[in-house]
Order: sequence, then structure tokens, then C-alpha cells
Amino acid sequence: MSEAQKIDPNAWMVTFADLIMLLLTFFVLLLTMSSMDSRNLDELFAHFRDATGVLEFTGDREVSELVALVKNYNDTSSLLLFDQDEFFASLELPESLQNMAKELIKKMDMTDDDRGIVLSFHEDILFAAGEATPRKELFPVLDAIAAGIEGCSNDMLIMGHADSSPIGDNKNNTNWELSISRGLSILEYFLKQKQLAPERFSVGGYGASRPRYPDDSPEHQAFNRRVEIIFQHL
Repeated sequence: MSEAQKIDPNAWMVTFADLIMLLLTFFVLLLTMSSMDSRNLDELFAHFRDATGVLEFTGDREVSELVALVKNYNDTSSLLLFDQDEFFASLELPESLQNMAKELIKKMDMTDDDRGIVLSFHEDILFAAGEATPRKELFPVLDAIAAGIEGCSNDMLIMGHADSSPIGDNKNNTNWELSISRGLSILEYFLKQKQLAPERFSVGGYGASRPRYPDDSPEHQAFNRRVEIIFQHL
């Protein structure tokens, strides 16, 4: 059998997961800037230094260089923004991966509301359709968030959301159950795999009761199916 035929067809997922962890690293940096004392930036960023993978985010880059990419965060705007073009240029990614990364960014965002700093993920980043167990190949996403949690003292809130579509499976009979189950599965990962302190966490599910958009189209329903990991205000 030729070498080409021996290539694992799922090998691309390694790069995919590594790319998501890279993006999450940067998002956690934004979180740190908005909610923590600046002297803790280096301490948190140390969690990601010397990591290896298909895409390497090495520790020799100064934190100040990444901080310079952040755009216009202030108390009057709930959305934390950064210069995507400069960010990806600084990583020197191939164009194909840059395009993949920009598509991923459309499926996650960070906002600041009255609860705290909210990391919101579309359903299909962490879960298969109708499933409450996170995709194993995307555990690096949760690992990156766990490092951010370890680097701050905020209490955490994990909330699941669903749309109004019937889910029709035997494990989660309602969207309420599915949304809560997803929040619990993420909590379980943080507690069992990352040994984070359980007293810092609360978890729940809103079902379809708090949509971000009218539940009137497949596209809007996709946006409404999400999980929020919230760094609560101190």
C-alpha cells in the first residue's frame, strides 16, 4: 500500500483542534485584559508557553505584542474586538488555515454583560447534533478555557441553550434537558479532567427560553443553539 493510501483521513482534525486552541488562547488573553490586573497577563499566558502541536504558539513573543492587537474595548461596548487581519498575519498561518480560523471566529464570540465576561460557542464547535458529550478531538478548546479559569479568581457560570426544534432522542427528551446536560458535561470535564475547584462553578440550562435571534429560520436556530461559559464579575 502506498504512503498516500496510509494517511489517516481524520488527521486534519488535529490541525483543526490545534487551531481552535490557538484562537481560544487569544480570547482568554482578551478576557484577562478586561477583567484582571495587568500584572497577571504574563502569569496566565505562561499556561500556554512551550505548548507543541501542528500550530505552535511559542512563548518568545511578548504579551504586549498581542495586547496591541486588541481594538477599542471600553465599558460602553459589550463586544470585545480585535484586529483579525493583524492577528493572523502575526501567526504566519497558511491562507487555508487563516480562512478556517475566520470561519471558526464566526461561531464563537466574547461579550461583557451584567453577569460577567461571556464566552459563547455555537453548538457544532463542541457537540455533535443532539449530543450532550463534548467532541473528544476538541478537548483542547476546554483545556484553553480551563487555563484561563486557573489564572483568575472569578466564579464561573456555565449555561446551555437550545432552539425550539423537537430533538426526538431518548437521552434528552426536551430541549431543557439537552441544554442542562451540555452544561453539566462541560462542568464534569473541568472538575474531573482539569481538577478545577467545584465551589467556583454554577451550571444550568435555559432550554429555548433565551434565544439570541428569532427562532424563525435554520440559520437563526443554529445561532441560538449555544453554550456560554461565563467569568462572573468579581
